[in-house]
Amino acid sequence: MIRGTVAIVGRPNVGKSTIFNRLIGERKSIVDDTPGVTRDRIYGTVEWLTQSFHIIDTGGIQIEDQPFSEEINMQVDIAIEEADVIIFITSAKEGVMTDDMAIARKLQKSNKPVVLAVNKADNQELQMAVYEFYSLGLGDPMTISGAHGIGLGDLLDKVIELMPKKELKPYEGITSFCVIGRPNVGKSSLVNAILKEDRVIVSNIEGTTRDAIDTPFKVDDKEYMIIDTAGIRKRGKIYENIEKYSILRAMNAIERSNVVLFVIDGELGIREQDKHVAGLAHEAGKGVIIVYNKWDTVDKDEKTMNAIEKEIRAQFVYLDYAPIAFTSALTHSKVNKLIPLIDEVHDSCCMRIMTNVLNDVILDAQMMNPPKPHLGKQLKIYYASQVSVEPPTIVLFVNDPELLHFSYSRYIENKLREAFGFVGTPIRIIARKKS
Repeated sequence: MIRGTVAIVGRPNVGKSTIFNRLIGERKSIVDDTPGVTRDRIYGTVEWLTQSFHIIDTGGIQIEDQPFSEEINMQVDIAIEEADVIIFITSAKEGVMTDDMAIARKLQKSNKPVVLAVNKADNQELQMAVYEFYSLGLGDPMTISGAHGIGLGDLLDKVIELMPKKELKPYEGITSFCVIGRPNVGKSSLVNAILKEDRVIVSNIEGTTRDAIDTPFKVDDKEYMIIDTAGIRKRGKIYENIEKYSILRAMNAIERSNVVLFVIDGELGIREQDKHVAGLAHEAGKGVIIVYNKWDTVDKDEKTMNAIEKEIRAQFVYLDYAPIAFTSALTHSKVNKLIPLIDEVHDSCCMRIMTNVLNDVILDAQMMNPPKPHLGKQLKIYYASQVSVEPPTIVLFVNDPELLHFSYSRYIENKLREAFGFVGTPIRIIARKKS
C-alpha cells in the first residue's frame, strides 16, 4: 500500500528531474540544462524496501511573464501544503544561493519533514563542500549525485523513516469511492446529488474544494464512503493551469477508494488533461466508472449518446472495461443509477474464480486460438491461478514468460471478461515460468 506523498522542490537546474527519473526508474520527466524546462508537475510511484509512496517532480511550475522567484515560491507552497515529506534539492557545484535560503526559510516554517539533498556531489572535493549547506538550518545535508545514482539509497531510507506510519488504503467493510476529474467538471455537484443534500460547497470558481472530503452515508442499510477531490485554491489566486495541481490529491483519493468515478464535462467535452486524470485510476488498478456529466447541457438527438460513447472509447482505449454513465448533477438525472453501478463494479473487483473453472476457460481459449510461435518457440500455458483481487490478478504458469505477447495476453483477458464479466475492473495477467 502507498505510505504517502513526497515532493521534490528546489530552484531551477539543480537536477530535480534527473533525481525523479532515477527514483521511479524511468525517464518520465524531461531532462534539459535549460532552467525551468520541466513544464508539468510530473508524478510517479517509488518502491523501496517493500515500501511505496507517490513522488511529485515539482520542477516545472511555469507561469508566463513571471520571474523564477514567483515560480519557485508557488511550487514550494504547493509542496508544503500537499506532501507528507519534502526533498529539498540543492547543488554542490553552485553552493548555497539566495533562492536556496529563501526556500529553506519557507520549509522551516512549514513543520513538514524535510530531507536536504546536495546534488551534483560527483567527486570528493564537491562532497567536502557539503558543510556549507548546514547554514540552511535544515539538519544534516545528504550528498547525492542524480546523474550517477550515488547516495540515492540513503536518501530513500531517510524518506521512509520520515513517512507517516499510516498507509493510504480503502476503508474496511465499507464501499468507498472517489470522484475525480478536471476542476469545474461538476464533481462537487455530483457528490451533492448522490448524497441528496448540499454537503459540499459548490461554486463555478475552479479550485473551491480545498481538500479531499470523506463523507459516509447509507443506501438501503449498506454503508458507503464518498471522497470528493478538486483543484487547489492558492490563497485567493486562481491560476489558469490550475488543473495540473489537482493530480496529487486525486492520487491520494484513488488509493483510499475501491471504485473511481471519473467525471467528464459534457458541456466542454473531452480535454487532454482528462486522459492524465483517468490514467491515474487505471494505473492504480481500481474499478472505474466513466461519468459523462452535464448531460442536460448537450444538444442531442437519438444518435448523440452512441456517438459520444464511440468518442470516449476512442480517446480512452485503456478504459474499455469501464462502464459509461450519462448524468446531470444539476437536474439529478440518472444519478440514482450510480450506486447500483458502483456495487456491480466493486463486486467485479473483488470477484474470485475457482481454479478449475478458471483453467477450463484458459484451456478453451487456447484451443480456439493457439498462441503463434515466436523465434521458433511456442507459448505453452500449463495452468492458471488467481492470486489476488482489487484488481483481479491472474498468474499463468508457462514454459517461457517471454513468449506471452501483449496481444495474446489481451486475448486471454477478453475471454475472461466474456466468461465472468469483470465489469469496470482492470485485470492483471502475470506470466511465470513453471518450476
